[in-house]
Amino acid sequence: MTEHPPSTAILLINLGGPDSLDAVRPFLCNLFSDPDIMGQNRLLLKPLAWFISRKRAPAVQKYYSLIGGKSPLLELTRQQGDALNKALAPHGRFEVFVGMRYWHPMIEKVVKEILISPVRQVIVLPLYPHYSATTTGSSLNEFNRVWQRLGPDKIKVSPIREWYDHPTYIRAMCDTIQQCADSHHLDLRGASIVFSAHGIPLRFIEQGDPYARQIEKSVELIAGQLGLRENYHLCYQSRVGPLEWLGPSTEKLLKELAAKKVRDIMLVPISFVSDHLETLYEMDILYREKAIEYGIANFYRAPALNNSPFLIEALKELVLQQIAGRSMKIIPLNPPL
Repeated sequence: MTEHPPSTAILLINLGGPDSLDAVRPFLCNLFSDPDIMGQNRLLLKPLAWFISRKRAPAVQKYYSLIGGKSPLLELTRQQGDALNKALAPHGRFEVFVGMRYWHPMIEKVVKEILISPVRQVIVLPLYPHYSATTTGSSLNEFNRVWQRLGPDKIKVSPIREWYDHPTYIRAMCDTIQQCADSHHLDLRGASIVFSAHGIPLRFIEQGDPYARQIEKSVELIAGQLGLRENYHLCYQSRVGPLEWLGPSTEKLLKELAAKKVRDIMLVPISFVSDHLETLYEMDILYREKAIEYGIANFYRAPALNNSPFLIEALKELVLQQIAGRSMKIIPLNPPL
Protein backbone atom coordinates (compact mmCIF):
# COMPACT_ATOMS: atom_id res chain seq x y z
CA MET A 1 0.00 0.00 0.00
CA THR A 2 1.40 3.39 -1.06
CA GLU A 3 1.79 5.82 1.81
CA HIS A 4 0.52 9.34 1.15
CA PRO A 5 3.06 12.14 1.64
CA PRO A 6 2.38 14.38 4.65
CA SER A 7 -0.08 17.21 4.17
CA THR A 8 -0.89 20.53 5.78
CA ALA A 9 -3.99 20.26 7.95
CA ILE A 10 -6.27 23.30 8.15
CA LEU A 11 -8.46 23.33 11.25
CA LEU A 12 -11.46 25.63 10.87
CA ILE A 13 -12.99 26.44 14.25
CA ASN A 14 -16.38 28.01 14.86
CA LEU A 15 -18.66 28.40 17.85
CA GLY A 16 -20.92 25.42 17.19
CA GLY A 17 -24.63 25.18 17.84
CA PRO A 18 -27.21 22.66 19.03
CA ASP A 19 -28.19 20.03 16.46
CA SER A 20 -31.62 19.51 18.07
CA LEU A 21 -33.87 21.20 20.61
CA ASP A 22 -32.76 18.62 23.20
CA ALA A 23 -29.16 19.72 22.64
CA VAL A 24 -29.85 23.37 23.55
CA ARG A 25 -29.32 23.00 27.29
CA PRO A 26 -26.06 20.98 27.15
CA PHE A 27 -24.78 23.36 24.46
CA LEU A 28 -25.49 26.34 26.73
CA CYS A 29 -23.86 24.52 29.64
CA ASN A 30 -20.68 24.07 27.58
CA LEU A 31 -20.76 27.74 26.60
CA PHE A 32 -21.20 29.03 30.15
CA SER A 33 -18.53 26.62 31.43
CA ASP A 34 -15.85 28.43 29.41
CA PRO A 35 -13.37 30.12 31.77
CA ASP A 36 -12.33 32.55 29.02
CA ILE A 37 -15.85 33.99 29.11
CA MET A 38 -17.05 33.35 32.64
CA GLY A 39 -13.85 33.73 34.68
CA GLN A 40 -11.26 31.41 36.13
CA ASN A 41 -13.02 30.27 39.33
CA ARG A 42 -13.37 26.62 38.33
CA LEU A 43 -14.98 25.66 41.64
CA LEU A 44 -18.03 27.79 40.82
CA LEU A 45 -17.95 27.46 37.04
CA LYS A 46 -19.78 24.15 36.59
CA PRO A 47 -22.62 24.83 39.07
CA LEU A 48 -23.05 28.34 37.62
CA ALA A 49 -23.13 27.01 34.04
CA TRP A 50 -25.68 24.38 35.06
CA PHE A 51 -27.89 27.03 36.68
CA ILE A 52 -27.70 29.53 33.78
CA SER A 53 -28.28 26.89 31.10
CA ARG A 54 -31.28 25.49 32.99
CA LYS A 55 -32.77 28.97 33.31
CA ARG A 56 -32.13 30.05 29.72
CA ALA A 57 -32.83 26.81 27.85
CA PRO A 58 -36.65 27.16 27.47
CA ALA A 59 -36.41 30.60 25.83
CA VAL A 60 -33.48 29.60 23.60
CA GLN A 61 -35.29 26.41 22.55
CA LYS A 62 -38.18 28.58 21.44
CA TYR A 63 -35.85 30.71 19.32
CA TYR A 64 -34.32 27.64 17.66
CA SER A 65 -37.79 26.21 16.99
CA LEU A 66 -38.47 29.31 14.89
CA ILE A 67 -35.45 28.63 12.63
CA GLY A 68 -35.93 24.91 12.05
CA GLY A 69 -35.19 23.37 15.45
CA LYS A 70 -31.40 23.40 15.21
CA SER A 71 -28.37 25.48 14.27
CA PRO A 72 -27.20 25.37 10.63
CA LEU A 73 -23.68 26.38 11.65
CA LEU A 74 -21.97 22.99 11.37
CA GLU A 75 -23.42 22.28 7.93
CA LEU A 76 -22.44 25.72 6.65
CA THR A 77 -18.92 25.43 8.09
CA ARG A 78 -18.47 22.04 6.45
CA GLN A 79 -19.54 23.57 3.14
CA GLN A 80 -16.90 26.26 3.66
CA GLY A 81 -14.35 23.56 4.45
CA ASP A 82 -15.18 21.60 1.28
CA ALA A 83 -14.92 24.75 -0.83
CA LEU A 84 -11.60 25.67 0.80
CA ASN A 85 -10.26 22.16 0.13
CA LYS A 86 -11.02 22.60 -3.58
CA ALA A 87 -9.53 26.10 -3.66
CA LEU A 88 -6.28 24.88 -2.06
CA ALA A 89 -5.92 21.73 -4.19
CA PRO A 90 -3.80 23.38 -6.94
CA HIS A 91 -1.36 24.71 -4.32
CA GLY A 92 -0.19 21.49 -2.65
CA ARG A 93 -1.38 18.81 -0.26
CA PHE A 94 -3.95 20.22 2.12
CA GLU A 95 -6.76 18.71 4.15
CA VAL A 96 -9.40 20.85 5.82
CA PHE A 97 -10.96 19.78 9.13
CA VAL A 98 -13.88 21.39 10.99
CA GLY A 99 -14.11 21.63 14.77
CA MET A 100 -16.55 23.41 17.08
CA ARG A 101 -15.87 25.10 20.40
CA TYR A 102 -19.06 24.25 22.29
CA TRP A 103 -20.75 21.43 20.38
CA HIS A 104 -19.95 18.43 18.21
CA PRO A 105 -17.55 17.76 16.62
CA MET A 106 -15.49 19.09 19.53
CA ILE A 107 -11.93 20.31 19.02
CA GLU A 108 -10.40 17.31 20.83
CA LYS A 109 -12.17 14.80 18.57
CA VAL A 110 -11.04 16.63 15.44
CA VAL A 111 -7.44 16.91 16.64
CA LYS A 112 -7.44 13.11 17.05
CA GLU A 113 -8.68 12.81 13.44
CA ILE A 114 -5.90 15.11 12.25
CA LEU A 115 -3.26 13.01 14.01
CA ILE A 116 -4.43 9.80 12.32
CA SER A 117 -3.36 11.10 8.90
CA PRO A 118 0.23 11.98 7.91
CA VAL A 119 0.52 15.69 8.76
CA ARG A 120 3.60 17.90 8.69
CA GLN A 121 1.97 21.07 10.00
CA VAL A 122 -1.36 22.37 11.27
CA ILE A 123 -2.81 25.80 10.55
CA VAL A 124 -5.53 26.74 13.03
CA LEU A 125 -8.02 29.16 11.51
CA PRO A 126 -10.85 30.36 13.77
CA LEU A 127 -13.70 31.67 11.64
CA TYR A 128 -13.92 34.94 13.56
CA PRO A 129 -12.40 37.79 11.50
CA HIS A 130 -12.12 39.98 14.61
CA TYR A 131 -10.04 38.84 17.58
CA SER A 132 -11.63 38.65 20.99
CA ALA A 133 -10.60 36.69 24.05
CA THR A 134 -14.20 35.42 24.10
CA THR A 135 -14.07 33.86 20.62
CA THR A 136 -10.70 33.43 18.90
CA GLY A 137 -8.81 33.49 22.20
CA SER A 138 -11.07 30.86 23.74
CA SER A 139 -10.87 28.62 20.66
CA LEU A 140 -7.08 28.81 20.46
CA ASN A 141 -6.73 28.20 24.19
CA GLU A 142 -8.87 25.08 23.93
CA PHE A 143 -6.88 23.87 20.92
CA ASN A 144 -3.64 24.39 22.83
CA ARG A 145 -4.89 22.50 25.88
CA VAL A 146 -5.74 19.56 23.64
CA TRP A 147 -2.56 19.81 21.56
CA GLN A 148 -0.29 19.89 24.59
CA ARG A 149 -1.78 16.55 25.65
CA LEU A 150 -1.99 14.85 22.26
CA GLY A 151 0.17 16.64 19.70
CA PRO A 152 3.69 15.50 18.84
CA ASP A 153 6.49 18.09 18.95
CA LYS A 154 7.55 17.34 15.36
CA ILE A 155 4.31 18.74 13.92
CA LYS A 156 4.42 22.51 13.65
CA VAL A 157 1.36 24.56 14.52
CA SER A 158 0.55 28.01 13.16
CA PRO A 159 -2.52 29.95 14.38
CA ILE A 160 -4.25 32.76 12.52
CA ARG A 161 -5.48 35.21 15.14
CA GLU A 162 -7.33 37.86 13.11
CA TRP A 163 -8.21 38.88 9.55
CA TYR A 164 -10.59 41.79 10.02
CA ASP A 165 -8.76 44.00 7.48
CA HIS A 166 -7.86 41.33 4.91
CA PRO A 167 -8.64 42.90 1.48
CA THR A 168 -10.57 39.88 0.16
CA TYR A 169 -12.67 39.62 3.32
CA ILE A 170 -13.51 43.31 2.96
CA ARG A 171 -14.37 42.67 -0.69
CA ALA A 172 -16.65 39.79 0.36
CA MET A 173 -18.50 42.09 2.76
CA CYS A 174 -18.87 44.79 0.10
CA ASP A 175 -20.16 42.21 -2.35
CA THR A 176 -22.91 40.90 -0.05
CA ILE A 177 -24.05 44.46 0.74
CA GLN A 178 -24.10 45.40 -2.95
CA GLN A 179 -26.02 42.23 -3.83
CA CYS A 180 -28.66 43.07 -1.22
CA ALA A 181 -28.95 46.63 -2.53
CA ASP A 182 -29.24 45.47 -6.14
CA SER A 183 -31.87 42.83 -5.39
CA HIS A 184 -34.08 45.43 -3.66
CA HIS A 185 -33.27 48.33 -6.05
CA LEU A 186 -31.85 50.20 -3.08
CA ASP A 187 -29.63 53.25 -3.30
CA LEU A 188 -26.73 52.53 -0.95
CA ARG A 189 -26.10 56.21 -0.38
CA GLY A 190 -29.75 56.94 0.35
CA ALA A 191 -30.53 54.10 2.77
CA SER A 192 -29.20 53.69 6.29
CA ILE A 193 -26.66 50.87 6.38
CA VAL A 194 -26.60 49.38 9.89
CA PHE A 195 -23.65 47.13 10.72
CA SER A 196 -24.60 44.82 13.58
CA ALA A 197 -21.85 42.91 15.41
CA HIS A 198 -22.07 40.41 18.23
CA GLY A 199 -21.57 42.31 21.48
CA ILE A 200 -19.25 41.39 24.32
CA PRO A 201 -19.17 42.64 27.93
CA LEU A 202 -17.46 46.00 28.24
CA ARG A 203 -15.03 44.65 30.84
CA PHE A 204 -13.15 42.75 28.12
CA ILE A 205 -12.59 46.00 26.18
CA GLU A 206 -11.43 47.72 29.37
CA GLN A 207 -8.89 44.90 29.82
CA GLY A 208 -7.46 45.57 26.36
CA ASP A 209 -9.49 43.29 24.09
CA PRO A 210 -9.09 44.66 20.51
CA TYR A 211 -12.48 43.42 19.28
CA ALA A 212 -14.34 46.75 19.14
CA ARG A 213 -11.38 48.53 17.51
CA GLN A 214 -11.14 45.82 14.84
CA ILE A 215 -14.89 45.89 14.17
CA GLU A 216 -14.70 49.66 13.71
CA LYS A 217 -11.79 49.30 11.28
CA SER A 218 -13.65 46.71 9.18
CA VAL A 219 -16.69 48.97 8.98
CA GLU A 220 -14.51 51.93 8.03
CA LEU A 221 -12.86 49.93 5.20
CA ILE A 222 -16.18 48.60 3.89
CA ALA A 223 -17.81 52.03 3.99
CA GLY A 224 -14.83 53.55 2.18
CA GLN A 225 -14.95 50.99 -0.63
CA LEU A 226 -18.71 51.36 -1.07
CA GLY A 227 -18.57 55.15 -0.96
CA LEU A 228 -20.82 55.43 2.10
CA ARG A 229 -20.74 58.78 3.84
CA GLU A 230 -22.93 59.76 6.80
CA ASN A 231 -25.48 57.01 6.23
CA TYR A 232 -23.82 54.07 7.96
CA HIS A 233 -23.95 53.06 11.61
CA LEU A 234 -22.45 50.45 13.94
CA CYS A 235 -24.27 48.66 16.74
CA TYR A 236 -24.03 45.48 18.82
CA GLN A 237 -26.47 42.67 19.53
CA SER A 238 -27.00 39.44 21.53
CA ARG A 239 -26.53 40.82 25.03
CA VAL A 240 -26.89 38.26 27.84
CA GLY A 241 -26.89 38.91 31.58
CA PRO A 242 -26.65 42.02 33.78
CA LEU A 243 -23.16 43.25 32.80
CA GLU A 244 -22.66 46.38 30.72
CA TRP A 245 -22.01 45.47 27.07
CA LEU A 246 -20.68 47.24 24.03
CA GLY A 247 -23.20 49.69 22.60
CA PRO A 248 -25.29 51.07 21.19
CA SER A 249 -27.55 48.04 21.02
CA THR A 250 -29.08 47.17 17.66
CA GLU A 251 -32.58 47.61 19.00
CA LYS A 252 -31.78 51.07 20.42
CA LEU A 253 -30.22 52.21 17.15
CA LEU A 254 -33.22 51.01 15.11
CA LYS A 255 -35.51 53.00 17.43
CA GLU A 256 -33.36 56.13 17.07
CA LEU A 257 -33.31 55.87 13.27
CA ALA A 258 -37.07 55.38 13.18
CA ALA A 259 -37.49 58.53 15.31
CA LYS A 260 -35.52 60.38 12.62
CA LYS A 261 -38.03 59.16 9.99
CA VAL A 262 -35.53 56.89 8.24
CA ARG A 263 -37.50 54.74 5.78
CA ASP A 264 -34.93 52.31 4.34
CA ILE A 265 -32.61 50.27 6.55
CA MET A 266 -30.20 47.48 5.59
CA LEU A 267 -28.95 45.41 8.50
CA VAL A 268 -25.49 43.94 7.85
CA PRO A 269 -24.06 41.08 9.96
CA ILE A 270 -20.47 42.26 10.37
CA SER A 271 -18.89 39.79 12.83
CA PHE A 272 -20.64 36.65 11.56
CA VAL A 273 -19.35 34.69 8.53
CA SER A 274 -22.20 32.13 8.65
CA ASP A 275 -25.90 32.17 9.37
CA HIS A 276 -26.92 30.98 12.81
CA LEU A 277 -29.27 32.04 15.62
CA GLU A 278 -27.98 35.62 15.69
CA THR A 279 -28.84 36.21 12.02
CA LEU A 280 -31.78 33.88 11.41
CA TYR A 281 -33.67 34.68 14.61
CA GLU A 282 -32.35 37.96 16.01
CA MET A 283 -31.93 39.80 12.72
CA ASP A 284 -34.57 38.20 10.51
CA ILE A 285 -37.33 37.86 13.11
CA LEU A 286 -36.72 39.91 16.25
CA TYR A 287 -35.20 43.06 14.73
CA ARG A 288 -37.50 42.94 11.71
CA GLU A 289 -40.49 42.94 14.07
CA LYS A 290 -38.96 45.81 16.06
CA ALA A 291 -38.32 47.81 12.88
CA ILE A 292 -41.96 47.43 11.84
CA GLU A 293 -43.11 48.32 15.36
CA TYR A 294 -40.99 51.49 15.30
CA GLY A 295 -42.38 52.53 11.91
CA ILE A 296 -39.48 51.74 9.57
CA ALA A 297 -41.05 51.24 6.15
CA ASN A 298 -38.43 49.04 4.47
CA PHE A 299 -36.17 46.65 6.39
CA TYR A 300 -33.58 44.54 4.58
CA ARG A 301 -30.88 42.17 5.78
CA ALA A 302 -27.66 41.58 3.86
CA PRO A 303 -26.87 37.85 3.57
CA ALA A 304 -24.19 36.32 5.76
CA LEU A 305 -21.11 35.35 3.78
CA ASN A 306 -21.68 31.58 4.14
CA ASN A 307 -20.26 30.10 0.91
CA SER A 308 -19.33 33.41 -0.73
CA PRO A 309 -16.58 32.85 -3.33
CA PHE A 310 -14.79 35.91 -1.94
CA LEU A 311 -14.86 34.46 1.60
CA ILE A 312 -13.40 31.16 0.35
CA GLU A 313 -10.76 33.10 -1.58
CA ALA A 314 -9.93 35.09 1.58
CA LEU A 315 -9.52 31.88 3.61
CA LYS A 316 -7.30 30.40 0.89
CA GLU A 317 -5.12 33.52 0.83
CA LEU A 318 -4.85 33.50 4.62
CA VAL A 319 -3.61 29.90 4.58
CA LEU A 320 -1.09 30.47 1.79
CA GLN A 321 0.17 33.70 3.35
CA GLN A 322 0.57 31.94 6.69
CA ILE A 323 2.73 29.26 5.08
CA ALA A 324 4.79 31.71 3.06
CA GLY A 325 5.37 34.54 5.47
CA ARG A 326 4.97 33.71 9.14
CA SER A 327 6.98 31.60 11.55
CA MET A 328 5.46 28.35 12.72
CA LYS A 329 5.00 28.19 16.48
CA ILE A 330 2.60 27.00 19.10
CA ILE A 331 0.89 29.97 20.71
CA PRO A 332 0.90 30.17 24.50
CA LEU A 333 -2.17 29.53 26.60
CA ASN A 334 -4.05 32.72 27.44
CA PRO A 335 -2.32 34.82 24.75
CA PRO A 336 -1.91 38.52 25.55
CA LEU A 337 -4.63 40.75 24.15
